[in-house]
Amino acid sequence: MQTAVVALGGNAITGQSDTGTIPEQFARTMESLASVARLAREGCNLVITHGNGPQVGNALLRVEMTRNRVYPLPLSIIDADIQGGMGYMIQQCLGRRLAQEGIDRRVVTVVTQVVVDRNDPSLSNPTKPIGPFYDDADVPELRDLGWVVREDAGRGYRRFVPSPVPLRIVERETIRLLVENGVIVIAAGGGGVPVIEEDDGSLTGVEGVIDKDRASVILARDVDADLLLFLTDVDQVALNYGTPQQQDLETLTSDDARRYLSEGHFPPGSMGPKIEAAIEFLESGGEVAIVTSIDQASQAVDGSAGTRIVGSPRGRG
Repeated sequence: MQTAVVALGGNAITGQSDTGTIPEQFARTMESLASVARLAREGCNLVITHGNGPQVGNALLRVEMTRNRVYPLPLSIIDADIQGGMGYMIQQCLGRRLAQEGIDRRVVTVVTQVVVDRNDPSLSNPTKPIGPFYDDADVPELRDLGWVVREDAGRGYRRFVPSPVPLRIVERETIRLLVENGVIVIAAGGGGVPVIEEDDGSLTGVEGVIDKDRASVILARDVDADLLLFLTDVDQVALNYGTPQQQDLETLTSDDARRYLSEGHFPPGSMGPKIEAAIEFLESGGEVAIVTSIDQASQAVDGSAGTRIVGSPRGRG
């Protein structure tokens, strides 16, 4: 039986024209789960992960606006809170869609901790901007909260946090057990909560965010997934994207993907992390990674849409 990890992009939950209200998020999520329901109908073992950028930004804004009235929440707690809240939303929407289609599958959310190296360079050099922009006048008080706040590309001031490399998922055995028994699992939302392992084996949350695409690869490895499906806002991966020379790609090997990546076709802020994750997934034993839009997901699984990334011949023997 095939096992797939489906990575829902941010537009699966909050569309570009949406204001981001909870009713909008529920409606958009319901629409986005058609392809997941189809995979469930076909008996595929499924793990779902998702982005959470806008939701974390809103939570941080609430913390900042109420800092003089209630105690501030650390980012690790915000990560966990939003995993639970968004997991609940996806869980409810998918459960409703499965029931409508007569599919008898259970759905559960696992709030996921992801171990990172205590010596990861990013922990001492935060480089990931998150949350809203601030004016100069806000900066001193925000820094009093212990935040690293600096200018972001001339657009204003933002909070910067570490983005450490994920090493392993703490709840991997639980997730694997659920998946093997046919339960659809929502896990590692927003990349999961980064934690470090102490000398006595206990875990401590750290302030930071994990790249959701990298976390999806770790998740796929831990459940022995055959397929890693990235649902984003474009139908296919392209060279020279957004130019008159744009060339959409139906299939490419991991060697091709690595070469195009080095040539700058896949920028770090957009397609780059997904391509890097696809390469890592294939090199760790996965069969195929697919990048496509939410609307084209079902056709992409059939091979008639999207971009399929496969291992290079010399690495597949």
